[in-house]
Amino acid sequence: MGDLTVRAARAADARDMARVIVQSWRETYRGVVPDRILDDPGFEDARERFWTAALTEERYRANRIAVAERDGRIVGVAMSGPIEEAGSEWTRQLYVLYVVSGELGSGAGTELFHHVIRPDDAVALWVADPNPRAQAFYRKQGFIADGAETVDDGIREIRMVRPASAPG
Repeated sequence: MGDLTVRAARAADARDMARVIVQSWRETYRGVVPDRILDDPGFEDARERFWTAALTEERYRANRIAVAERDGRIVGVAMSGPIEEAGSEWTRQLYVLYVVSGELGSGAGTELFHHVIRPDDAVALWVADPNPRAQAFYRKQGFIADGAETVDDGIREIRMVRPASAPG
């Protein structure tokens, strides 16, 4: 396995970022997310449009977006941005953190996390439940479940939060 590189994402990465997201969702969420979503023939194109916008449009400028590459191939994606919940005590939200299954446990997720989240960020995120591997990863980064939950499109998510300057 070659060296891992984590860097800021570029607009030219949008297609590969979409591929990673779709692959990761299919590997992780089969049986949790409805098949009609995972198998939608337009899923990857929709993700590519999102990433192109996120990397080029002014409204996303405050986001931090990174990719992990191994041997010149994008194997992970992460994005954080300002919190969307009005009046929140959290200043940042981790919106995306995915690596392909072959990279689980390789350190790629941790490197991506630290590229888009700083120690002085008070952070919230939503994670699918059940998703024990991701929840364990976030606990290792200093997050705890705060009891908030939501269900969207049949997918249950719990909120995990981390105060500023938490270990991890």
